[in-house]
Amino acid sequence: MREYHYRVDREGRIFHEGSEILDPFVLRFFLRAMTRTPDGRYLVLCQDEHNWFAPHDTVFVVQRLRPTVRDGRLDAVELCFAGDHREPLDPGGLETEDGHLFCRVRRGAFRARFGRVAMQQLAPFLAEDGGEPALLLARGRHPIASTTPVTI
Repeated sequence: MREYHYRVDREGRIFHEGSEILDPFVLRFFLRAMTRTPDGRYLVLCQDEHNWFAPHDTVFVVQRLRPTVRDGRLDAVELCFAGDHREPLDPGGLETEDGHLFCRVRRGAFRARFGRVAMQQLAPFLAEDGGEPALLLARGRHPIASTTPVTI
C-alpha cells in the first residue's frame, strides 16, 4: 500500500511536497472521500493508496459563499470549498471557538472553519443580541454556540 502525505493550510489549500494541488476534480474527490481515523487523523483511501492530510486546524475551510439574498435579507447560503466543492449551510450547526466561526459539513461528520473571505461575506448577516451572536436568515434568527467569547 502506497502512502502520500498532504498539508492543508489556513485557507484550505492542499499541498503535496510543497506544491499546491490545483486540479478541481482531485480536490473535490479528496473532500468527498475524506474520513477520520479512530485516532483523529484525516485519510482518503483511493485504490491501493493511503492519502493522509495534516491540517492547520481542519481540512474543511469555507473559502467563499454563494449567498441567496431576497429583498435585502439572507435566504440561504451555499458553502464553497477547495476545488469548488459545495454544500448548503446548516445554520443550526454554527459555533465559535477562539474567535473563529465553524459549521458542520458532510451531514455533520466534520467541522469546517470559515476562512477570511467567507467571513467577510457573512459579516453583514451576523448580529449580536445580549452578547450572544446569531446569523440572521429570512426564516429566522439562528444562535451561534460559543465555546469562547467572540466579537462581531
